[in-house]
Amino acid sequence: MNNTTIQTLFSIAKEAGNAILDIYSSADNDIDYKQDNSPLTKADKTSNEIIIKRLKEHFPDVPVLSEESASVPYEERKNWKQFWLVDPLDGTKEFIKKSGEFTINIALIENNKPVTGIIHVPVKNITYFAYDNQSYRVTGDSPDYSVPINIRKASSNGLTVVASRDHAGEKVKNLLKKLPDATTMSMGSSLKFCLVAEGAADLYYRDVPTMEWDTAAAQAIVEAAGGVVMTEDGVPLRYNKESLQNPALVTVGDSTFNWSIYLKFAEKIAE
Repeated sequence: MNNTTIQTLFSIAKEAGNAILDIYSSADNDIDYKQDNSPLTKADKTSNEIIIKRLKEHFPDVPVLSEESASVPYEERKNWKQFWLVDPLDGTKEFIKKSGEFTINIALIENNKPVTGIIHVPVKNITYFAYDNQSYRVTGDSPDYSVPINIRKASSNGLTVVASRDHAGEKVKNLLKKLPDATTMSMGSSLKFCLVAEGAADLYYRDVPTMEWDTAAAQAIVEAAGGVVMTEDGVPLRYNKESLQNPALVTVGDSTFNWSIYLKFAEKIAE
């Protein structure tokens, strides 16, 4: 992954983001519903079309798997050594609510692992990206390698836990009960991961299922910032599974912190 590729991803994400913003600021946004009853907007479809078209133009030999085109049979994709994994509008409910907390997520997967990722926040024109084992946060239209982000050292006296606003399950609620003195932050879409990556939070635990496109770009960014995105068994998330649904996941910044005080599975973090 070179600087030219990152610049290309910036341009693609920006183009899709501008298209989303045009719809966001207008009344022209019909809402459909998928089989799982999750919403699908004109913005989802438009962003998806732009991203897939541009990725195929610039990287014709790399297949693309997107949330809105996830019907590629496993028998076809199981032999993919490299592919793009895309969520053209992560946080559709936030888009509908007009909270601004929605993103565009693009990740490159190699051998079932996200090796780079870009998360663009259209409303704020902020972009997080991972490049050459370092993560960055940029405001503007081009990559800037002078503003790296990193996870922070955790302290039991000042833990900050990220919880999903709309999808906090029972395990998350029980965790928060164990941490009555912790600061809790709530945010939509993949921005929750970014809080850990940039050192604004220590832990993001998600026991309600996610899909691979929800987490891939974020995992690349968290890991390049020094953190870990893993299952409850302490195994890093992997991709292109037969089922594209992720298990419960744990995202931590400081993997050397003794999370086992609070989480029974956290003993495996530092192994």
